[in-house]
Amino acid sequence: MPSLPLFSTIMISQADMLRMRRDVSQRAPEEACGLLSGQIEAGIYRVAAVIPATNELHSPVRYRIDPHEQIAAFNQIDAQGLELVGIYHSHPAGPAGPSPTDIAEAFYPQAVYLIWSASTGEWHCSASLIQDGQVIPVKFSVYKPE
Repeated sequence: MPSLPLFSTIMISQADMLRMRRDVSQRAPEEACGLLSGQIEAGIYRVAAVIPATNELHSPVRYRIDPHEQIAAFNQIDAQGLELVGIYHSHPAGPAGPSPTDIAEAFYPQAVYLIWSASTGEWHCSASLIQDGQVIPVKFSVYKPE
């Protein structure tokens, strides 16, 4: 497995951030989940699309992306010449970062994990790489497309 840069940044549009925020808000109190496609180069994760998915567990404290939707999304990502750059889900009642379960079940070490939390009453998003049980913070660069 290639080593990860010490500092990584995820570049995402305001519209994609809003799309995720709406998704997690509308699906609360269940955890929402989805995938992010795009490109990864030298520690820069450029998001091209947000792909919401069904949480087949329909749980307020756990998520599992519907496997049929996951395969369809991976096929779509491949067909567009993109790659999986991130996975998002929500923690409607916290914590604000990865839970022990999130860390244990982080099966895509190359992907940024975005976690939306409403524990403070307002939705906020954190971003991390999770590799070999370690959580590495990722910076956000949110932009408005021209």
